[in-house]
Amino acid sequence: MKFGMLYELQLPKPWDQESELRLINEATEQIILADQIGIDHAWAVEHHFLEEYSHCSASDVFLASLAAQTQRIRIGLGIRQVIPNYNHPSRTAETVAMLDLISGGRAEFGIGEGATRLELHGYDINARRKRELSLEAAEQIANMMVMQPYPGYEGEGFSMPCRNVVPKPLQKPHPPIWVGARGPKATKKVAEMGHHLMATLGPDPAPLY
Repeated sequence: MKFGMLYELQLPKPWDQESELRLINEATEQIILADQIGIDHAWAVEHHFLEEYSHCSASDVFLASLAAQTQRIRIGLGIRQVIPNYNHPSRTAETVAMLDLISGGRAEFGIGEGATRLELHGYDINARRKRELSLEAAEQIANMMVMQPYPGYEGEGFSMPCRNVVPKPLQKPHPPIWVGARGPKATKKVAEMGHHLMATLGPDPAPLY
């Protein structure tokens, strides 16, 4: 059995000018200690606009810092928002590869679609299309990390011409992919894709907020 920690970077009010700084410093200290005592994974979410619930909107930056200060713990984007309105697929492929290189091949890549209207509407994403858009993007992100060059793509969520997306990750063919899912239908889809499951309990929720 392996053990890991997942960080939302929650921050209840009231805040002062150094609240977020203390939060990030304390989380960093915890993960450095976890690396030293043998914890296997450290994950960080990506959320936007969710005051108090999560102040981890730039998890890639946070995890890159952790990768530079740890030796063995695996560093996970858990999850990265992959719908193109959040993060263009080529930028996600570049980010995952760079994190894998910085960490010496310790990156884990969790993908997700977002669940709250506050986030989805903030980026002009149709909540009813979020799953199809995220799965489409995830497939192409994996291709971008492997293909030299990436042949280009014309799809529903995004299009781009042929380009060689660099850098390439250290782990081959790419870091392990985890798919955030909730409920039996989503779980079955992840199994059909052959990826790891990052599950939460309960049925698929309606978008919140």
